[in-house]
Amino acid sequence: MYLVGTIAASLICFLILKWMKRRRYCMDLNRLDNKTVLITGGNSGIGKETAIALAMRGARVIIACRDLQKAEVAVREIRRKSRSMNVLHMELDLANLRSIRNFCKTFLQKEKRLDILINNAGMPSVLDWTDDGFSMCFGVNHLGHFLLTNLLLGRLKECSPSRVITLTSTAYKYQKLDFQDLNYNIVPFFSFCRSKLANIYFTHELSRLMEGKGVTAYAIHPGYVQSNWTCHFSILFRIVMKVIMYMFFVPCKVGAQTVIYCAVSDDVLPYSGGFFIDCQHTALRPFAKDAGVAKKLWEASERMVKLA
Repeated sequence: MYLVGTIAASLICFLILKWMKRRRYCMDLNRLDNKTVLITGGNSGIGKETAIALAMRGARVIIACRDLQKAEVAVREIRRKSRSMNVLHMELDLANLRSIRNFCKTFLQKEKRLDILINNAGMPSVLDWTDDGFSMCFGVNHLGHFLLTNLLLGRLKECSPSRVITLTSTAYKYQKLDFQDLNYNIVPFFSFCRSKLANIYFTHELSRLMEGKGVTAYAIHPGYVQSNWTCHFSILFRIVMKVIMYMFFVPCKVGAQTVIYCAVSDDVLPYSGGFFIDCQHTALRPFAKDAGVAKKLWEASERMVKLA
């Protein structure tokens, strides 16, 4: 009994220390006055915490989300906490290619600057479909942001030096891309893993294409965060995950730190195309650094969203 208790106590201490070790904060004090930041899914979770932090640094912050009522509530909160009125929202549904095109058209007409694009919105491991027939994970997490970024690249180049930050996950390591069927995997979690791997390849290729053009790109893993991603699942699952997240996951404010770091720090500039965890450049698995696969995915994505 004593041995079991010792092992259990040691395990708990190990988990606590591991959790505390991941609590790295962005200490860079650079401001973003006169810069415009666009954050997808900025009405909740990591996106909202990022919006608050960047608005506090003087940026004009635009959150792009599907639900305008939730966006309005979020904007009021972001303004209050950041003490900045230079925060607004625009309607964007990443699960609908027409919505993305309409959003970009409106954005480019209204906004003269785009200095930082943060591809934050995402879908968890759900078996669902976008309006254009793509699996929800791949369609939103990769294709939606792929089209959005490409349609806004011109403005990003005009406002260089500019940055594109895409949220991914260490779950990328559990799958490789299947070019025979990029869109779908019968196991929802594997679809999620593929979409996160696609985010990394997208960042690699975007960085390569923008080399010398003033646009840098970064893929970041925010950690395991106490966000509202469980809203897509059953009540029982939500209850169980709420307990687990409270015990072992970090608050959204902590999860946003690496996003903020890549948005404001000059230290990341030599690592365009890189992968960041806990405000540090981090090595990827060898297969995730394959430039040939990254280029092939880019070309396939162009065809899928009808850019090619």
